[in-house]
Amino acid sequence: MKRDATQKVCFITGASGRLGREIAISLAGRGYAICFTYFSSEERAQDTLDELQRISPSSTMIYCDVAKVESIQKAFEFFRTQYSRLDLAITNASNFFPTLLPNIAEKDWDNLVNTNLKGTFFTMQEAVKIMQAQDFTSRIITITDISAELVWRRFAPYTVSKSGIQHLTKIFAKEFAPKILVNSIAPGTLLLNPDRDTAYEAEILKKIPLQKFGSPNDIVQAVMFLVDSEYITGEILRIDGGRRLY
Repeated sequence: MKRDATQKVCFITGASGRLGREIAISLAGRGYAICFTYFSSEERAQDTLDELQRISPSSTMIYCDVAKVESIQKAFEFFRTQYSRLDLAITNASNFFPTLLPNIAEKDWDNLVNTNLKGTFFTMQEAVKIMQAQDFTSRIITITDISAELVWRRFAPYTVSKSGIQHLTKIFAKEFAPKILVNSIAPGTLLLNPDRDTAYEAEILKKIPLQKFGSPNDIVQAVMFLVDSEYITGEILRIDGGRRLY
C-alpha cells in the first residue's frame, strides 16, 4: 500500500553515514517522508530508520549498491511501491580513498568512479523519470566536493568522479528545467571522524581562510536553502570556509 500522497517525499542515497543521516533527519523534521539507501551496515541503517520513523513514520530504507545500475533500478522499484510522488532526490552515497599515480589499479578506478559518478548519474536518471510526470516542481541535489576544482595528486579518480558530478548537475538542470531544479553542494573539510589525524588537520586548517572546519550542520543548512529556493538551478554551492581560494 502506498503512503500518504500529500506528504512530501525525499529519496536519498547513503543516509546511514553521519552526513546523510543528518540530512535525512533534518528533512524528516520538516515533514518529509524519507526513503534512503544503505550499503555497508544494515545495523547502522536500521538505527537511522528507527530515528527517522520516530519523526516521520512513513520513512523507509532499501539496500542499494549504487555502483550497479541494476541495484539502483531495484531501489526505485521499491520506492514506487511505497510512494506516489518524489519531491526531492539527494545523491549522497560516495566512496573516498587515496590512489597513487602512476600505479592506480583498474579496480580502484572502477570502485571510485562507478560509486561516485556512475551511481549519481543513474540515480538522477531514475529520479527524473518519476519527477517528469508530476505537476509540481521537484528538486535534485547532488553532493560533490571542493576537490572537483582543486588538484589533489593522491586522489585522481576521486576528484575526476566529483568533477563529473558537477558537470552532470548542469546538464540535468538545463535538460529538465523548468519542472526540476538541479543543484550541487560541494563540501570542504568536515569534522566527521573521531579518530582523525590531528597533525594532518593542522596542515589543512592553514589552507582554510575561515580557520575552522565545517560540520554536517553546515551542509544541512545548504540543503535547506536549496529546498526552499525557487529560482536557483545548475549551481554549485560551495561550503568550504574559503578553502577553494587557497
